[in-house]
Amino acid sequence: MSKGTSIKEALAKWEEKNGMKASESEEIKLLCQIPSIEKMDASLSTLTNCKKLSLSTNAIEKITNLNGLKSLKILSLGRNNIKSFSGLEPVGDTLEELWISYNLIEKMKGIGVLKKLKVLFMSNNQVKDMAEVQKLSELPCLADLNMVNNPIEEKFSTEGTWRPEIEKRLLKLKKLDGIPIVRQDEEEEG
Repeated sequence: MSKGTSIKEALAKWEEKNGMKASESEEIKLLCQIPSIEKMDASLSTLTNCKKLSLSTNAIEKITNLNGLKSLKILSLGRNNIKSFSGLEPVGDTLEELWISYNLIEKMKGIGVLKKLKVLFMSNNQVKDMAEVQKLSELPCLADLNMVNNPIEEKFSTEGTWRPEIEKRLLKLKKLDGIPIVRQDEEEEG
């Protein structure tokens, strides 16, 4: 089996293609690397100005080495092999959007550190238990959630109770699975 592309190699290719230093850019896209990126290595720490980092469609299994990303607001990790939210602590005070659909996440442990998270796209994962979804109530700013095609969403949607269950558990949510939430008190105000 061939060795995956390292972040360092992917950043060198990015710099060559874009004609600038990755450390100075606010947006870095390292999507669909061939061979795939397998590890979020220490080279990420050089991206101190990065506000949006895209590592989608690779073979990453763990979220690591985010320590230097002091400006990171959007992290895109869709279509990888990630199983947990551990490793997000270094961006807990800055991250506003996490795009992590099409992974292998079953448990929400570690999500609570993201105190500024407004958007969580995590469709097509493995969340099976409403107790795990309840952990999202620890996120004071969460306004937009997509959990389509998780076992828990499929189960409750089949029963016709998905939206009401989430609306009563996540009171600050404004949008669920791409559809705006209109609450009773908002209707009366309007």
